[in-house]
This record gives sequence, C-alpha cells and structure tokens, in this order.
Amino acid sequence: MTKNLVIVESPAKAKTINKYLGKDYIVMASIGHIKDLPAKELGVDIQNNFEPHYEIIPDTKKRNNKKIVADLKKTAKTAAAIYLAADPDREGEAICQHLAEEIVPKKPPVPSFRVMFNEITKRAVQAAFEHPKQIDGNLVDAQQARRVLDRLVGYKVSPLLCKTIGGRLSAGRVQSVALRMVVEREREIEAFKKTEYWTIAANVAGKQPPAFDARLLKVGEQTVKTGGFDNEPKPTEILIGKEAQAKDLVAEAEKQTFVVSEVTTKERKRNPVPPFITSKLQQEAARKLGFSVKKTMMLAQRLYEGSIEIGKEGGVGLITYMRTDSTRVGEAALGEVRGFIGTQYGANYLPEKAVHYRSKKDAQDAHEAIRPSEVSRTPDALAKYLKPEELKLYRLIWQRFVASQMMPALFDQTTIDIQAGRFVFRATGSVLKFDGFLKVYQEGRDEKPADDEDERTLPLVT
Repeated sequence: MTKNLVIVESPAKAKTINKYLGKDYIVMASIGHIKDLPAKELGVDIQNNFEPHYEIIPDTKKRNNKKIVADLKKTAKTAAAIYLAADPDREGEAICQHLAEEIVPKKPPVPSFRVMFNEITKRAVQAAFEHPKQIDGNLVDAQQARRVLDRLVGYKVSPLLCKTIGGRLSAGRVQSVALRMVVEREREIEAFKKTEYWTIAANVAGKQPPAFDARLLKVGEQTVKTGGFDNEPKPTEILIGKEAQAKDLVAEAEKQTFVVSEVTTKERKRNPVPPFITSKLQQEAARKLGFSVKKTMMLAQRLYEGSIEIGKEGGVGLITYMRTDSTRVGEAALGEVRGFIGTQYGANYLPEKAVHYRSKKDAQDAHEAIRPSEVSRTPDALAKYLKPEELKLYRLIWQRFVASQMMPALFDQTTIDIQAGRFVFRATGSVLKFDGFLKVYQEGRDEKPADDEDERTLPLVT
C-alpha cells in the first residue's frame, strides 16, 4: 500500500507526529537544512541580482547529509503524496523549498503540500493536514535575503577587519549592528557629566509602629531637584549640591516639630503582562532562572517538539512554537484558559471578557504567543516527567500565560506629607487589596531601585 511521506526537521518531532497521523503516513526527518551556500566561496552572484547558489550540505563527522538526502529521495519515489512540515517560519519555509527542489520527484510528479502547525498536539497536527497549503515564496525570499546578507557582510567585511586591525575578528549582519549600539552607549557614558547631589530623609515614628522614612520634598516653596541635572534648577526648584548644604538643612530640620499635614489614599491598579514573545521569554528566563539565551531556546525546543514522554500520552508538544513576535492567542486557547481560571481560582479572578494584547507595529504576527499547548497540564502535574530545568522554563511559560488572562491586582496607595517648619517630607507606600494575576505570576526586574517605595506598608497615622 502506497503511503504519504511527511518530512520534518527533527527525529523527535517525527516520532510525535507519526503517532498522531497513523499507518497511512511515514514521517522522516531532514535534520534541519539539506542545502546551504558553499562554505569556501561567496556563493552569491553580485552581478546577477545577488542570486544565491545553494548546494547540498557536505558530509561532516557528525552528519551524513548525503545519506539523509538519499533516504528521503528513495522514500519519496513511492509516496502517494509528500507533506513538507518544517517549522512555521522563514527558515522552515526555506527548508521546505529545498526539499521540494531535491526530494520531490518530478517524473513522474508526486503531489506535494506544505503543512504548518503552531503546536505539536493531535488537534493541531490533524487540523493542519486537513488544510494543506503550498510553499510561501515570499517567506522563502525573506530567508534567502537574510542568508545573502549574512554571507555578504561576513565574507566581505571580516577579512578586511583582520587585515586592518589584526587578530581573528569577524563582522556580521547582526553582531556589527549590536557592536555599534554598544559603542554608541559607551560614548554616552563617557560624555556623562557627574553632578553631586544630596537627598535628605527623616526616619519618623507615629503612635503606632513601625517607623518609616520620609524624603525631603520641599524647602519653602521650592521642590527638591533629584534629576535632570543637565539643566539649571528652575526658580521653583532647589538643588542640594554639597554636603555642607545638606548638613545645614538637616540641622535646621532637626529643630522642628514634625506634624502630619496630609494623608491621601487612592486605589491603584496593576494590569497583567502579555504572554511571552521570544525576546521577553529570553529576558525573563535570564532574570528569574539565570538561563542564557542558548539554554532557554534549547529547553523551549524540547518542550515544543514533543521529545518528552508524558506517561501514557507518550511524546507530546507541551508549548507552542517558541520563535514569535506576537502576543496573539487563539480563541480556542483563550476559552480553555478562561475556563481553567474560573474553576481553579474563582470567578473574581476572571475578567468579564478575554484580554487581547496588541503586538508591536512591526510584528510579523505569523504565530501565536508562547503558551502551554494545554493549560490543564499544570507544572505540578508534569513535575515527574520533566527535568528540573525543563520544568522551571515550563512553569515560567505556564504562569505567565495564565496570569495574562486574570484580573488586575488592586492596591491602596498611601501618601503621607509631614510638615516640619518650612520643610515638607513625603512618604509613599501601598497595601495589596486584591492579588488578581499576582496570585500566579509577577514579572521580574533587572534590579529594584534603591528608592522604590511602592511595595512598603505604612502605619496608620493621624
């Protein structure tokens, strides 16, 4: 019986997909790209509209590429149809194009299709095969443009750097731009003019503990300047620029009677953050887990491709595709997570409507945000199947996604103004009234400012 051939990039992905498709399909792996620009020459015809010249990737010690291609060709000759199922991005599209050129038989022709899925689950895979497409030439062109730029910049500029500067230096489409950004930032740092300034705080206590710090806000009618030092202070501002000046003000303030002049409390709302895009996942994994970009993407690839055995389910894709610049979430996934929130946390944690986040203007929006493929697979439920680092990253993705569809957190923010002669001191703090999405997730920060007072609790004062 003639079978359909499905080609994906990785053996792990092939194993999972084969389980979903059944006996009428053979799923094989190309192990990534089968063609590339030649390694020892430019491979780009600059005189002919920058036409790239691809070749079958030569064999290496780690990869027998000729055998991979030969095995794919042999199976393709007897296939009823060929489905190209590389990752749903421009690299995946280029892989499919090269497979179509080298693997798909022309005489006699075998029908070929492009299938894409954002998650490796039975539902998503079967839906993709019910609606196959053709290769997107625009995406292929985008990948080739990227590859040609890489080659032109690297091959042309790197030798020039080595010759003029010496050493083993390299240039690149991305690294050279990043280097320029670093240089520009360093120049800004070098041009920075240091300005001495002092802040004054009073440690005060009311009838009830605890004592708290209040910062000097005003001296008479002048507001204490604590930033924007490139400009001279306005008549309504005072810059405490010297230690002697600060000590004089402290000495004067210590002689005054401190009286609470005003207490204001207002409700403050903190909204949840969107589900992850690739760059945000990398940043947050570095902040919270200490993972490098490489480690984060390696772990995310494992979680995506279905290489992890989950009990009786076997291999299953646990997250959606991890290369995306979109915060969009499909309606089915929104329905699932809203049902989960209502059941697990209660109706007061569930917004009236699903929360939709705007992606950046220049986002390709080709894929959904990074999220768990099934929100019911909680981190605790998967703990016995995942390695510690896999579990940490999955928990981060799961928590961020669930929190993104929960109610905002509510705080009572209190401001206390204290009059001491001609001085006004101010203290601010907040009290959490309703945790909302914070019950599940709180976004990390690179560092917490030393003067951040939002999280502290102030005592009752009169």
